[in-house]
Amino acid sequence: MTHKPRPRPDSPQLMTDDRRELQGLARRFAREVVLPIANELDPVEGQFPPELVAQMGEMGFFGILIPEEYGGLGLGVFEYCLVAEELGRAWMSVAGLLARGNGMGGGFSPEQEARLLPKVATGEYLGAFALSEAEAGSDVANIRCRAERADDGSGDWLITGTKMWCTYADQADYLVLFARTATDPDPAKRHRGISAFLVEKERGTFPERVTGTAARKIGYFGWKTWELAFDGLRLPADALLGEEGRGFYQAVSGLEVGRAHTAARSIGLAQAALEDSLAYLHAREQFGHPLADFQHLRFTVADMAAQIEASRQLMYHVCTLIDSGQRASQEAAMVKYLAAEMSEKVTSQAVQIHGGAGYTKDFAVERHWRDARLTKIFEGSSEIQLRIVSDELLGR
Repeated sequence: MTHKPRPRPDSPQLMTDDRRELQGLARRFAREVVLPIANELDPVEGQFPPELVAQMGEMGFFGILIPEEYGGLGLGVFEYCLVAEELGRAWMSVAGLLARGNGMGGGFSPEQEARLLPKVATGEYLGAFALSEAEAGSDVANIRCRAERADDGSGDWLITGTKMWCTYADQADYLVLFARTATDPDPAKRHRGISAFLVEKERGTFPERVTGTAARKIGYFGWKTWELAFDGLRLPADALLGEEGRGFYQAVSGLEVGRAHTAARSIGLAQAALEDSLAYLHAREQFGHPLADFQHLRFTVADMAAQIEASRQLMYHVCTLIDSGQRASQEAAMVKYLAAEMSEKVTSQAVQIHGGAGYTKDFAVERHWRDARLTKIFEGSSEIQLRIVSDELLGR
């Protein structure tokens, strides 16, 4: 990301002065702070230094979506995704850190909001999601982890079962845990009876009667992703988030924001790959000419840039829909699908442009490529997004 292309045109009807200022702030932070850390730590699968998380808190990035009354910036999904894209240009994992703050999708009671959100906004209190299971990934309604009342009359809950893909579970200050509290005899109503719980914990540890096994990932470094085992974890009665049996709806309520956020990260990765490729084409020579003189390569980066900008403009549209309170399930699925597919293609093109050098850890394009591949899987796979869009178009 050393090449500095001319500034791209923005969308004047959407990009206000305040948004440009926030975007510029995030861009400078990504280039000057995040990128050097990524280049040092990602190749050795290192984890974020605490200082980086603290800096993000000081800059207000964990409070973009949190109301000002709780110490947040009180901004919208548009601004949230602007920052995510810029951070993703440096290290997608850091762009993912944004979601560990910003209210983690809500679900808190008014008392919990008043107590916790001011700490979330500063990065002092960050969370992780314990939702997926081995047999409940895309099929969230198939959750089998159990939450049962203790038989001592205390009203406490006992949690038993396993969870998969819990990124940041060790370093988080709390988990949002989804478990089954009741089973509907009608198979078509499996989504009923799932409840959400707040599991507060000490950063850097797991609660008593919870153990974790780190996944052996090929990317998304900077933090660990865990399989968690719950063996009778005891939670107080007031750990329930929202209404008992309504956890499924809470889990899916934030999907539009999550998909826009993933689109932003995908676009950031692709933009980084493009900028790295432009710099390489100017620096590298073959047959006595800079690679930038070869028409095929010139056309390749032109195609990359066009695909990135198309995804970016669709993301702006989706964010605007969400911020205006309009339903955007179809559009959010579209942008998540298109941006993720685009990102994998563009980052792969960048590796090809770099040739053999692109297949080494000496250049960041291999990181962008590895991380882009994940965007087609999490927050709903590409196939799930196509199912959502087709259901909207054709009916279920």
